[in-house]
Amino acid sequence: MTTTSRDAAGYADLRSYAAIGDGRTIALVALDGRIDWLPLPAMDAPPVFAALLDAENGGCVELAPVEPFTASREYVEHTNVLATTFTTASGSVRVTDALNTGVAGRLPWSELGRRIEGLAGTVAMRAAVRPGTCLNTAAPWVQQTTHGAVLRVDGLTLAVRTLGEDAVETGDQRIDVTYTSTPGSRAVLGLVATEREPLFLADPQDVDAGIDRTIDNWQSWSREFHWSGDFEVEVRRSALALKLLIHSPSGSMVAAGTTSLPETMAGDKNWDYRFAWVRDSAYALTALFRFGLREETHGAMSWLLGTIRRHGPEPRVCYTLDGELTDGVDEPDVPGWRGVGPVQVGNGAADQLQLGVYGDLFSIVALYVENGNVLDAETGRLLAQIADTACDRWQQKDSGMWELHDPQHYTTSKLGCWQALTKAVELAEAGQIPGESDRWRAEAGRIRQWVDDHAWDDERGAYLWYPGSDGLDCSILLHAVSGFDRGERMSSTLDALRRELGAGPHLYRYTGMNAEEGVFLACSYWMVSALQLCGRGPEARALMHELTGTANDVGMLAEMLDPADGSFLGNLPQALSHLALVNAAITLEEHR
Repeated sequence: MTTTSRDAAGYADLRSYAAIGDGRTIALVALDGRIDWLPLPAMDAPPVFAALLDAENGGCVELAPVEPFTASREYVEHTNVLATTFTTASGSVRVTDALNTGVAGRLPWSELGRRIEGLAGTVAMRAAVRPGTCLNTAAPWVQQTTHGAVLRVDGLTLAVRTLGEDAVETGDQRIDVTYTSTPGSRAVLGLVATEREPLFLADPQDVDAGIDRTIDNWQSWSREFHWSGDFEVEVRRSALALKLLIHSPSGSMVAAGTTSLPETMAGDKNWDYRFAWVRDSAYALTALFRFGLREETHGAMSWLLGTIRRHGPEPRVCYTLDGELTDGVDEPDVPGWRGVGPVQVGNGAADQLQLGVYGDLFSIVALYVENGNVLDAETGRLLAQIADTACDRWQQKDSGMWELHDPQHYTTSKLGCWQALTKAVELAEAGQIPGESDRWRAEAGRIRQWVDDHAWDDERGAYLWYPGSDGLDCSILLHAVSGFDRGERMSSTLDALRRELGAGPHLYRYTGMNAEEGVFLACSYWMVSALQLCGRGPEARALMHELTGTANDVGMLAEMLDPADGSFLGNLPQALSHLALVNAAITLEEHR
């Protein structure tokens, strides 16, 4: 049991958060029961509850005992519904948190349910619903109606629904509720919301019943999830975390549920990850197919190909969750988590040239076909055109996988094109796409030769970050996975990476990052996969066991962590970290 560590300004440690969600948005719940992040109605909306980035004015939903307490928590088995037990000197109480779903899936309104169950003794509980300023873009206010008070913020309408409360107090910008739990008692704090449409005032008992229905819905989904390998606890929890990050209205996958959580406490490395990256979709489909899931795989494919076709012909690095192009970056005047700014809304990476996206796209499509599916004719023609473009583009400098502002001939960017052209040949030979497969094969050969001639350093025994550089880059690990090299050169490169970029079981992204940011968690799991594929299975399995303590107490991973103390850095929950874990477990199992 422990209590949440908050600093003097009110910010909680990032490791203290658990995520709940409904397929459209997520909430981050701290161990002390406070919800510090909840955009409504969708993940990429202006966050009406954003104390995560602005403790004073960001807004939150509080629910905790009045007196000092300790807390322990876990997810209800096979769900994303969170159960937290608070223990005080006078008794104990359990709070069960869910973003409720409906009988037929996602509700047409947003509904947060927080059930309060008395376990022992008598515990006084205090709740507060305090909308924030949506990152200083709006002012919340309370309006009295014939059906009670509602909260309004910009286009949002919210209402608090209570059951078993002692008292409700309405201020001009907040609503406070008090409860008293006794053994066997049951109460509810509910919140319903809509955006620019009428608000359905759900009955509090229906909100309570909705928590049970949401548990059933998650467990029903989990029964369709199949895994018969080691690391089952970690794999299942990561799969549930990834399901939270799938935007159900479109089928896209968001890279992370938050914006602007710092990669370094020095600031200036804060990004908005509430967009859909082609790269993440590629890695996600590998896992989803392996788990026997059908709806998510087809939904993601349809979203991705339709989006590229609409905005093409070339794929972009990332898109909005609705499949639109990004429209620049704003920096609202808010302090950021623990005062580390800037806070950003929007992401400029979509405008970069990143050649690796070609490989990501073709690996997705090839996997889709390998799993017994057929491409439509229009998609086939589009892919043939993209393969031709990769033939021409691979010789250009680009921003690389890490979205850098220093264009170079990055080794793994060339290998992304190699992967795309190799898969294009396979798809053409399978009758799935038209086009000049002889040209694609020949150009893939030229890329391989270029990498052999320019990117390999005999003295270092490693593939270089780019020709002329003395740096190393962990994204080369993905090309053990792609099949480019699983021999002596790749194995030697793994040793160099661990020697030069390692920090315990973890790795920095590329040379120099140990002075600028935390270790990048996905790289740790990519190393597991690469070791296994290079014939070093015992080392791979030992590393995977060592990494089992990386996640927080409820199995959630951020983008990075500080290797000195294990504290999380970067946005969370981070899809790429969970995807890398899942695919490492799959690789260990399938290449045993």
